[in-house]
Amino acid sequence: MPVFAVDKPLNLTSHDVVGRVRRLRGTRRVGHTGTLDPLATGVLVVAVEDSTKVVQFMERDSKDYLAWISLGAGTPTLDAEGPVEVQAPVPPLTAEAVEAALAQFVGNIEQVPPQYSAIQVGGVRAYDVARRGGTLDLPARPVTIHRLDLLGSYPTLAEAPAHVSRGADGWQPDPAGRPVPLPPALGDFPTLLVRASVGSGTYLRSLARDLGAALGVPAHLAGLLRTRAGRYDLADCLELDAVAEAAGHSDLSALPFEVVEVPAQTATELRQGKRPRRPETGRLTVTHAGELVAVVDGDGAQWKVVRAWAGEKEG
Repeated sequence: MPVFAVDKPLNLTSHDVVGRVRRLRGTRRVGHTGTLDPLATGVLVVAVEDSTKVVQFMERDSKDYLAWISLGAGTPTLDAEGPVEVQAPVPPLTAEAVEAALAQFVGNIEQVPPQYSAIQVGGVRAYDVARRGGTLDLPARPVTIHRLDLLGSYPTLAEAPAHVSRGADGWQPDPAGRPVPLPPALGDFPTLLVRASVGSGTYLRSLARDLGAALGVPAHLAGLLRTRAGRYDLADCLELDAVAEAAGHSDLSALPFEVVEVPAQTATELRQGKRPRRPETGRLTVTHAGELVAVVDGDGAQWKVVRAWAGEKEG
């Protein structure tokens, strides 16, 4: 069964998308590889039926975004859901000053998640506490930010670009490009457009908050477009309702590991959970006659099966 890359609409949760795909495909077995907030749009990778087996291998994929960050206003959700709870005037900022602030967050950093998040402490989700007016002590977590590019600075969100296209360095503003559905602005606040490439677990809402703090002002994420998740690019995404009839991607094409082709005997051993002696190291995708057999971990002496797939004749 297939894997789909869909363009998540504005104001739907990732769970909403899963529910829609369940109805469109007539199955309960649907999963996704990385949550997007309701006010974010763009690439959401969804797996159906047996393809849910690959979700565990794709959740750690890196992701690219375009982020509209409004300065001078902070919100409890750290995004445009609001409401504005703190404001401050924004001093004149040069591009060099903003780029220097962004550079502080590139690399392996510690990031405090938003209170409105699914992080659990003692079995309690942070957003459940936040919705009741409380807070949890959320420790900073290690995340990796590979790249942050300032694409522009604008007097307000309304004056910031809302059309984009894919260029040589990634997605960028383009008046003739595809429209980006942005949430309604919470006010006329100066807005930055930032292109980000991050590791899994990174919150762009937290980045907006922390960038504002580095610039000496409150800030919130005014809009977010995910342009890539792993090997899936926004340009290749389906509209959500198109999932009903689309063929999708195979499990084999979805897995991000080096592919090793093996003879029939080795394939059988792996499907039986055995550990054949092999010299390869690291996590690998194993195939036989072009068919997916298993994902394995190699230590240079033998392979250990992480997940196996039955052959066509085995059902």
